[in-house]
Amino acid sequence: MIFKRIIYCLLPVLLFLNYSCKSQSTALSYLALGDSYTIGESVDKKQRWPVQLVDTLRKSGVNISDPRTIAKTGWTTTELKQVIHNASLNPPYDLVSLLIGVNDQYDGLDFETYPERFEYLLNKAIELAGGHPEHVFVVSIPDYSVTPFGQSKNPEKISRELDKYNAINKTIADRLGVGYVNITPGSKKAGADKTLIANDGLHPSGKMYSQWVDEIAPVVLPEIIKWEKTKQ
Repeated sequence: MIFKRIIYCLLPVLLFLNYSCKSQSTALSYLALGDSYTIGESVDKKQRWPVQLVDTLRKSGVNISDPRTIAKTGWTTTELKQVIHNASLNPPYDLVSLLIGVNDQYDGLDFETYPERFEYLLNKAIELAGGHPEHVFVVSIPDYSVTPFGQSKNPEKISRELDKYNAINKTIADRLGVGYVNITPGSKKAGADKTLIANDGLHPSGKMYSQWVDEIAPVVLPEIIKWEKTKQ
């Protein structure tokens, strides 16, 4: 964790030493795909993690547009697939994120076919990124078993099942060459720190989303540096 924070603090310096993203003639585009965690259920729009990520990237010198978000509370992999298919999109996007699966677990959808459903979405994300897997990243599913809502259900079962879903997501992301950000361990801190939970007793607060961005930015920034160097 300390090493990650050191790297994160140094990245803006490295970014400016190598090039200035603000000199880009066109801002980078960003598509965020997901469910309630991506749309930021129960928090203000500016506290959503994709929005906070963009703010962080801009502070690091990256010229990037506001995120285009395709996400809704309650969506499963099946519903996200349908909406993407019918959505009016403008690919290729320079950056695409995918965080999905919690509602597949909650709704009890067939786990045996989950890998196929997730892999379809990740391949679609890569396609929307112009066929560049390095322009895509997956965020792990947070462990909501520690929230008041989760505690009222079957927290041990929830945590155990989410571990399986996340293992599938990481395996597929690794195989397809996509970045993977594991925010799940940090999400469990909400069990001891209720300020990390939104007022609905289930979803992350803006404070927790900020911690996610602390994990995501060090993964995304080096890739952006690489992309922009190839353009020079």
